[in-house]
Amino acid sequence: MPSATSWFVAAHNKLALAVDRKVGWHRLPKPLSLLTLIGLRNNLRRNNLHDTTSYPARNLPPLQPPDARHLTQRTADGSYNDLSHPRMGMARSRFGRNVPPEATVPEPEPQILSPSPREVSRALLTRHEFIPATSVNALVAAWLQFMIRDWVNHGQGTMDHPWRIELPADDPWPDPPMLVPRTVPDPTRPDGDDGFPPTFLNEKSHWWDASQLYGNDLAEQRRLRAGEGGRLKVPRNGSLSPGNPDQDPANIPGFWLGLAMMHILFILEHNAICDRLRAEYPQWSDEELFQRARLVNTALIAKIHTIEWTPAVISHPTTVTGMRANWFGLLGERVHRLFGRVSTSEVLSGIVGGRTDHFGVPYALTEEFVAVYRMHPLIPDHWTFRSAKDGSPLQEATFRELSGRGAYDFLAKHTLPDLFHSFGTTHPGLVTLHNYPAFLQEFQRPDGKLMDLGAVDILRIRELGVPRYNEFRRRLHLAPAEDFHALTDNPDWAEELRRTYQDDIERVDLMVGMFAEPRPQGFAFSDTAFRIFLLMASRRLNSDRFLTEDYTPQVYTRAGLDWIENTSMTGVLLRHFPELRSSLRSVDNAFAPWTAAGPVR
Repeated sequence: MPSATSWFVAAHNKLALAVDRKVGWHRLPKPLSLLTLIGLRNNLRRNNLHDTTSYPARNLPPLQPPDARHLTQRTADGSYNDLSHPRMGMARSRFGRNVPPEATVPEPEPQILSPSPREVSRALLTRHEFIPATSVNALVAAWLQFMIRDWVNHGQGTMDHPWRIELPADDPWPDPPMLVPRTVPDPTRPDGDDGFPPTFLNEKSHWWDASQLYGNDLAEQRRLRAGEGGRLKVPRNGSLSPGNPDQDPANIPGFWLGLAMMHILFILEHNAICDRLRAEYPQWSDEELFQRARLVNTALIAKIHTIEWTPAVISHPTTVTGMRANWFGLLGERVHRLFGRVSTSEVLSGIVGGRTDHFGVPYALTEEFVAVYRMHPLIPDHWTFRSAKDGSPLQEATFRELSGRGAYDFLAKHTLPDLFHSFGTTHPGLVTLHNYPAFLQEFQRPDGKLMDLGAVDILRIRELGVPRYNEFRRRLHLAPAEDFHALTDNPDWAEELRRTYQDDIERVDLMVGMFAEPRPQGFAFSDTAFRIFLLMASRRLNSDRFLTEDYTPQVYTRAGLDWIENTSMTGVLLRHFPELRSSLRSVDNAFAPWTAAGPVR
């Protein structure tokens, strides 16, 4: 028979849904808003975690034999995080789902290409005038790309049978029709129809393990290491892989200056952690120092994302408190520092250091998580670089010049303090309609192929079986938009949406709907996207053994835990670039706009 506690929780969860639909969580006083978000997250945990690993599989990626080191070290490929299910979340395992399997079957052709992704990109995404997100700085865009490189990768795609997007006569695309590679199907599925929806593999480890710094296999990891003192190789002359073009990240689409800056910053941070641990434990080998420093650096990155980056881009008072509570609990950082965990409740004492919990579903990142993180409007087209010392102008540049191998030119020409200062005093774009970077709509990949990344974003979400906007909202327990004027508070956009989708509100793409809808106070992106963050941001902590039950001095060392607890993004920047102190003095969060150095003319 259900207990009184379970009855109360069920009633709370049901009430949270009703209040959210009627009023909206973001319109409530903070205490009621927090209670509502807790109930919404409970509902999402119960109804929006769906396993794909139980589908038939063959030829699974090889698994290394069990080893005592797995108890205290992250593996290169993410295996053995869950010791009972060592394949869980490892590299080349399947993406999971946040919507039921029956909603994840892609539409057949030609419906999947309707309306044309290129038409949607041109009509609704094209940036006519830059719309800034004035509450944050451009480091939020660099940080996000730095995170994505760790989290997700569907592979390079195949041109064996590409998507063929027909173009009207007035489209200026140089080589019609537009051909887009298809995402490679899951090779672990048996031949023939096995009766389950399509699945796709993540080339990366699903865990928050900083694989963008440490690699996803042992061979790559060894290439990145210095071989002494646990340290990583520090890039020379800007290049992250000097003299070896096959391993150069600039040859992979998506590489740019902001990403390179973050790579270098956290390579330096890893090495500083190694130096601290070596002073504490001089007898430790290179391997021991590397593994412990990796644990510390990885947890620090997760902490910065949880309590600094996310509250900066969704700076509603409730979400700022809620994200910090994921790490410290609602009792707050002061209680955490004085007494540690005082409760088994994640609400009171936070998720980190608590009990590992998969909520009954094997852990994996999800296709819906990937879809809502398509935030290319954050990128400005035009950049101004200034001196961190006196604010004097150094260079004007377009985003095209910062991309690919052009990033190395900037790293060689300008100091990192000047580059970070310039990012910190620049606004990113708001994640909204008509704010997509022009360069990315005419993006030349390192292999020379031209693509409209806006059209590709639209097509990828459809191809990977993520529902369109209204159906996505229904599956997340939100009311669908009844018409185009209910979707957006901008009447001009409503008319553009109506024309593009030919009066059919149900055809509106997920990304377009999220970009069009009104945002809660302080949000740089949509409330619909936030529902996935509300679920997955905490799940990524809950499921990770090294951020829950093994977040201990025995695994991290006391010095390692102190490093994490006493370091912020500001602290990382100032440790390596003390020249930024005057610019950072006025901000509590390094992702908020910095004070410009000297007179800005």
